[in-house]
Amino acid sequence: MAYPSIVKQRIILLLTTGVMLGFSRSPSGYFKIIKAARHDWREINKSLLWQRIREFYEDKLVEFKENKDGTITVVLTENGRKRALRYDFDNMRIKQTKSWDGWWRIVIFDIPEKKKAARETLRKKLKELGLIEMQKSVLVFPFECKDEVEFVAEFFEVDRHIRYIRAKYVTNDAELKKEFGIF
Repeated sequence: MAYPSIVKQRIILLLTTGVMLGFSRSPSGYFKIIKAARHDWREINKSLLWQRIREFYEDKLVEFKENKDGTITVVLTENGRKRALRYDFDNMRIKQTKSWDGWWRIVIFDIPEKKKAARETLRKKLKELGLIEMQKSVLVFPFECKDEVEFVAEFFEVDRHIRYIRAKYVTNDAELKKEFGIF
């Protein structure tokens, strides 16, 4: 059996399924999200689920809305959405393809000094995800990572200060290829 904190984390993430559906841009994305959520919901012990949801309610992470037909809907509060983002953030990974498509993904940012802490933490998280620093505010990666970069930028509320570039050519890219194991 999973530890309670893991169960809580999964439940919060499952409650964000509706939010994720809203952000999905394609029908195939909808079906992937629904399929994954359906599988996860089946694995959760129902009595444990309601116990955790009551705890979330007491912690003001969810609220209950009564529908016209008498059913109750569990809705994440703003604090609940932030908690779900944090859980998702902690587990984030960038999927890498088997072969490189020849495009470099470059992230550049110019985050104001008043947001220095966010800037430093953003840089640290991007490096944790595998991006390599070319300069202090310029990082590079050989695989698609736009969604992950946008998510991290939004998480730190600095998304308006970041640019994502795809480039075919970077000077001295032999060093980068060696660093990423691309030959």
